Amino acid sequence: MPRQQAVPAVGWTRRELFERAGMGLGLVGLAGLLHRQGLLGAARAANADASPRGGPLATRPTHFPARARSVIWLFINGGPSQVDTWDYKPELAKWDGRELSEFDESFSKFTGFFADAVGQVMKSPFTFQRQGQCGKWVSSLFPHLARHVDKMAFIHSGYTASNNHSPALFMMQSGAPRMGFPCVGSWLTYGLGAETENLPAFVVMSDPRGRGLPKGNSLNWSAGFLPSIYQGTWLKPKGNPIDNLQRPAHMSDSQQRRLMDLLQDLNVDHARHYEFEPELAARIENFELAYRMQFSAPEALDVGAEPAHIHQLYGVGKPECDHVARQCLIARRLVERGTRCVQIYSGGMENQLSWDGHNDIQGNHAGFAAETDQPIAALLEDLAQRGLLDETLVIWGGEFGRLPIAQKAQKPGRDHNPHAFTCWLAGGGVNGGASYGQTDELGYKSVVDRVSVHDLHATVLHLMGIDHQRLTYRYSGRDFRLTDVAGNVIDQILA
Repeated sequence: MPRQQAVPAVGWTRRELFERAGMGLGLVGLAGLLHRQGLLGAARAANADASPRGGPLATRPTHFPARARSVIWLFINGGPSQVDTWDYKPELAKWDGRELSEFDESFSKFTGFFADAVGQVMKSPFTFQRQGQCGKWVSSLFPHLARHVDKMAFIHSGYTASNNHSPALFMMQSGAPRMGFPCVGSWLTYGLGAETENLPAFVVMSDPRGRGLPKGNSLNWSAGFLPSIYQGTWLKPKGNPIDNLQRPAHMSDSQQRRLMDLLQDLNVDHARHYEFEPELAARIENFELAYRMQFSAPEALDVGAEPAHIHQLYGVGKPECDHVARQCLIARRLVERGTRCVQIYSGGMENQLSWDGHNDIQGNHAGFAAETDQPIAALLEDLAQRGLLDETLVIWGGEFGRLPIAQKAQKPGRDHNPHAFTCWLAGGGVNGGASYGQTDELGYKSVVDRVSVHDLHATVLHLMGIDHQRLTYRYSGRDFRLTDVAGNVIDQILA
């Protein structure tokens, strides 16, 4: 008979028994919850192994069949005037020179951003004509884009939460009017993963003149509280677009590969001790991505490889639009090679060169339209002729609109207007030629089928195959999402 072990002389007190047993039962329940959410180490590893790629950028299935595979967001930085671009208001000419308070009494309480410079109603300095089979009224600012209105779905009833650039930019980028939240591109990359292992999933380009960055700089393409692997990769507009992209001259391909393999082994071994640290996995993935980009990124960013007729189509080499032409052409080359999201900023608030037309709205908008009209029209045409437009969602819009009144100056401009803005979407499951929502007769406020920023974001996610209510990330004890607790898909603009 086996010898029985002696019972310890000192046992548990009743308090110790309940304390330890309670913790044990609680951990059983916690383990069950973590397993169902895929947060246990074994479950996380199994999920990663089930992906053809694995890791934080693993390609993930959509919630339902996607209309689009990638997004190109053309951000019209500074706030384009809806009544001078796409929202034709003939009543402006009739009210020209009159007080807006005669039209809307609430305007008498409106202080504006420059309250001391509030003027009278001002008609548009640009002419409008009907274009396309849909008969869309288009400003004379856009002779090239006017030929593509049958590809575009217009939202004329947008509104936002702030009339100041920084919070309005954050709102349009991340769904919150303050810094620290993930932007749309980061949410898309987190929700869908990457389609290519050799290029960034999310790329950002900005104005090359001076510090041509938007207010808030890189916070506009930040991953916020998401792992940093999901933040945008900014291409420098001057010099080498990405630092350290060239392999060291003294090192061969095989030597660098062995060095990266050793680094990867060390990182993976270290990560085993910190399996619940997503930032560590993101940093490891960043090392590998940087290595692979040395071989793929230079080719993808080389617009010189394109034939002469493509350069001519985009306007490459034309002084008025060369930098936007090159950026739009790079955007097409990137989505063609699997990049998930590309964002291009037209103008930069840091260098005071943007669509922020407080003074001389005519000269301001004419100049920036000349920079963007041909390249963006070429992008739509090029995507279409390559069969890519059906799977690429193109978005045009800024952070807010502008007022239908003059801002007093030697050459009058227009002040900020959060109550109304226009944007358009093309390709990727959009009903081309459609127009949704309306502003009042002067374009001052959105009044019919109003569209919030959350509605716009919900629609973009929907076109990419994502249910915006199911795309969540737990942070600080709460499940966050891009659309917060709001947002409705705009079904009327879907094909």
